[in-house]
Amino acid sequence: MDFKKYIKAVGTGIKGNRDLSEKEIIDAITKILNKDVTNAQIGAFLIGFRVKLESDEELKACVKALKNFMTFYEVKDSIELGYSFDGRVKNPFLFPLYEDILKDFYRKNSDIRRLNLVISTDKLQPAKIGMCAKDLTDELKTNEYVYTFDRQNYLKQLSDLTSLRHELGLRTVFNTVEKLLGVGKSEYAVTTAFHKPYVQKYINIFSDYFKQVTIVKAPEGSPEVFSDGKYWQKLDDKIIEKNFELSHYGINYDKVYENITVEESKKIINNPTQEILKLSKFNIALYLLFANRVDSLQEAWERLN
Repeated sequence: MDFKKYIKAVGTGIKGNRDLSEKEIIDAITKILNKDVTNAQIGAFLIGFRVKLESDEELKACVKALKNFMTFYEVKDSIELGYSFDGRVKNPFLFPLYEDILKDFYRKNSDIRRLNLVISTDKLQPAKIGMCAKDLTDELKTNEYVYTFDRQNYLKQLSDLTSLRHELGLRTVFNTVEKLLGVGKSEYAVTTAFHKPYVQKYINIFSDYFKQVTIVKAPEGSPEVFSDGKYWQKLDDKIIEKNFELSHYGINYDKVYENITVEESKKIINNPTQEILKLSKFNIALYLLFANRVDSLQEAWERLN
């Protein structure tokens, strides 16, 4: 189909806009990734699509289109951690600490089925500022339990849109769907939503590809918890909400950064305080629970300590 018809479908206005079919979305995204259309057309479509508000069915079709371009690297016994690609400034990254925590955990808990962590990275995408997971991957000294995949290698066509997305300077459909594309073919997945309407949306979009998708309330678009929160899972066709309080686990973390730098985050990772280590263990406890390795968060916490 002529790409201009897709722009018209999403960019005409309230009376003229319409949802695109799965076939149309896949064709539009394919044309964008192949650069079969101009940057001006891509920008017009992405902005119009965002302003129209993408339906869940359109978002699911977008995921299908992106998967058609991907190279997959199967990581057995894994959970995919759906980090945002658009930067953070208020908290350090914790994932470089997870490797040693999991090594120690499995030395003491060989009865628990192995759990590997899968993280996707790329250059900073638009919408926010700050650092992204890619900036901290070099702090992982080994990759026995934590696997990182650079999108430049597994989905280069989307990574190559980074400069155009920065020119737009706005969130687009890609910000919504790019966090859990299943590069490691994981059984389980966790990502984050700060606004509750996105809980149902993310579960709808990604549930077809994982045994269980968990949505956790966590800051700055990454599934790393730094304060009291909650998580949601779909069980028997119902969304179940559960709360957690860090003080119940002896964690009292209240550090706030205005604009943390990569170097500051590296220093924290390389010389972690006891509270940072406790936070990191708590996040691992959550992942063990989300991947059905334990029966409760309390069990995971006790086994980790």
